[in-house]
Formats: sequence, structure tokens, C-alpha cells
Amino acid sequence: MIRVLLADDQALIRAGYRMILDSEPDIEIVGEAMDGREAVELARRQRADVVLMDIRMPGMDGIEATRRIAADDDLAGVRILVLTTFENDDNVMLALRAGASGFLGKGVGADELIHAVRVVAAGDALLSPRATRGLLDHLQSQPGPGPAVTSVPLDDLTQREREVLVLVAHGYTNDEIGERLFLSPLTAKTHVNRAMAKLGVRDRAQLVVVAYQSGLVNVPRG
Repeated sequence: MIRVLLADDQALIRAGYRMILDSEPDIEIVGEAMDGREAVELARRQRADVVLMDIRMPGMDGIEATRRIAADDDLAGVRILVLTTFENDDNVMLALRAGASGFLGKGVGADELIHAVRVVAAGDALLSPRATRGLLDHLQSQPGPGPAVTSVPLDDLTQREREVLVLVAHGYTNDEIGERLFLSPLTAKTHVNRAMAKLGVRDRAQLVVVAYQSGLVNVPRG
């Protein structure tokens, strides 16, 4: 059973997500928070697997709440899906740096929401091509340091891991990477996980930033 915590200051939005997720036999809503501070407290108390986190909330916002949850060793297994609008949204990068594992749009459909919760609960990061474009917009318009990464050089990656990293940076899923490189999805995922381990990054989203900031993939201009 996937234990989900809803964090949003709008009761109608929480009710909508609860209705969608409660209909699934493998998902259980274990709590609702109206602000970031309450989200952190409930994450600790309810031992949620996934927190569906709004960014803009009164008091402590979703970015700070994400940062506190990600920094708490006792909550190491908690994954955070941040609600954002992607385009021209610097909060995408802020949420990534805080430790978010995925991004969803406010207008997400029911099937996509359910899929996202399952993907993140399984330990994968959810970074769609649309979210990738949001990250690229940030890197292009505001160059500077991204999420903290180790000093491990890309030279430590195998040629296959480099190829996989490039495809991750373009927003491809494990299935799509496997198709392009003639690998099984499981093998593609293994290469992704090895690249994350060697580069010392938290998840797939941070891999994208590393790929662009290292120069392995160029940020498109114009």
C-alpha cells in the first residue's frame, strides 16, 4: 500500500486529489496538510511514502517543507511530488535543489496523477519532457549553480552511461532509452542508477542538471 500525504492550502484541490487516489486499491491517503509546516509534521507522524506538495502555501511554503523533509534522515524514504506550472517557473529548480523527486502540473489528469504517485513511490524520479523544458528555461535564462553535486568527473562514467545520461537530459523514459539503445528497460534503469551513484545525485531530475551544467549536453539558445 502506498501511503500518500496531500499538502495544499486549497481544500477543494485536496478533495479532488483524494477522490482520485482513494479510488485505487494500492493507494491510501494518510493525511492532509494546509501548509508546509503541517506537511513536515504529518510526514513524520504518518510515515507517508509520497507527499503531494503544493509550492505556494501560507507560512512555510512547499519548497522549504520539501527541503526539511529531504534533510531529515528519519524521512529518507519519503518521496515528494511538487505541484508546479513548469513554464517560466524558477520554482522548478528550487524544488529540485530542495530534494523533490518529481513535478506535476496543477491541471494534471487522473491517470497521470495515479501513475506519478506509483512511479515516485517505486523509487524513480518523475521528470517529463515538459518538466525538462522548464529546467532548461531556468538554466538558459539564469545561469549559475544548480543543485549540489559531487566533484566526481564525468570521466568516471562508462560510454554507455554517458549515452544514457544524454537521453535522460532530453527527457526520455527508461522504456524510450531502451528502445533507442537496444536495451531492456531494466538495463536502461540500471545504467541510470549507476550514473546517479557515480555522480552522487539524488535522482533523475538532478541528472538532467548535471548533464547540462557539465557541458555534456548543450542548453539550446534562441
